[in-house]
Amino acid sequence: MGRRQPEEPSFGESARPAPGTGGHRHHAAPSSEDARVVDADVVDAVLRTARAVLAERVDEAMASDALFCDELARRVADFTLDGGKRVRPRLLWWGMRSCGAAETTAALRLGVALELIQSCALIHDDVMDRSRLRRGKPAVHIGLAERAGYSPDSGRGSAFGASAAVLAGDLALAWADDTVAETALSAVQRRRIGPLWRAMRTEMVAGQYLDLRGQVRGGSSVEQALRTACLKSASYSVERPLALGAALAGADEATTDALRSAGRCAGIAFQLRDDLLGVFGDPELTGKPSGDDIREGKSTYLLAVARRWAEAAGDERSLAVLGRVPGGGDLAEEDLAEVRGVLEATGARAHVERKAERLRDHALRRLAQAVDVDAHGGRQLLGLLRTVSGERTGHSPATGGTHGHGPGAAAAAPALTTAEGGTSR
Repeated sequence: MGRRQPEEPSFGESARPAPGTGGHRHHAAPSSEDARVVDADVVDAVLRTARAVLAERVDEAMASDALFCDELARRVADFTLDGGKRVRPRLLWWGMRSCGAAETTAALRLGVALELIQSCALIHDDVMDRSRLRRGKPAVHIGLAERAGYSPDSGRGSAFGASAAVLAGDLALAWADDTVAETALSAVQRRRIGPLWRAMRTEMVAGQYLDLRGQVRGGSSVEQALRTACLKSASYSVERPLALGAALAGADEATTDALRSAGRCAGIAFQLRDDLLGVFGDPELTGKPSGDDIREGKSTYLLAVARRWAEAAGDERSLAVLGRVPGGGDLAEEDLAEVRGVLEATGARAHVERKAERLRDHALRRLAQAVDVDAHGGRQLLGLLRTVSGERTGHSPATGGTHGHGPGAAAAAPALTTAEGGTSR
């Protein structure tokens, strides 16, 4: 149950192959004087740092118990390394670089901690949603059941997989906190970063709880759905990573506020487009079955707008469809088509697309208003925020798009041609 934690939107930079952590060597992360090397390929630097950090965690797990290490700890490590676009560490990195700093080792380690927080969220979210797939592969709870010799569809296998996955998510969260605690920071940096990290964790859980509660109650108000999206997605996916980068750089209050505001708007736009993809997206691109949000009755802003506008128009037919279909579990394609039709007919889809566009524009304006932003870092950050929030291009498909972009007008972002390995396509 609960809204699917959004995967990172595609910036066109493919994630590197992620080997399992078992028995691999510890790869040293770049030193603080190698910031320009990291600039050229942030994902590669994050992955090298992640492999080093996770190798240590896996070794610690092995010292506790070999079975626990082989079946659970290694799966958490591999899940963290395998897939995703490393959006959060990239935002943290360019948030820091846009403020003129080059705290390379600390930034990369904090980026790994953000990836582990994301692992926790995704693993737990798939359990609550009873999702079978993640990134086009078996979800962690499914894999854990099969690894233990159970069918994930049997009562015992389902219960074991779900319980083990809760532990896997807990382990990822513990590893994230350990990584932050063991990162070398000045006293000033730690005083600034500590409250941000604690707030981010709490906001993520608060957003998930509100979403879960709204789903059980059969939907949220428009205002509550937007608040949930802000807490669950915008804050920990975009705003807080940018704030962590600014804190690491020692940015002033005005610059930090501008970056946070830009991140909050881009992050909400990201979630709104993800909601659209949950209903209208192409499974080949999202890695998730189209219509899952309807089957699970997710309490999205998109559905909340449709309900409000149907009520205002006295549209009893649309209200009947929205009351009957979402949350129906194993729905026929005709049922899903009915809801899609209502979302179109009430104007909810078009409204959400326009709102996402306005939020994107506001995010870019707020970034432009930031003072003391380094030109090179600022250009890179601008490109990331454009893509996170769904930059328009002139060659959009009718529906679908990469994960994190809405259907229709919200197509893939233009290629980025500065740093991070040349063009992003």
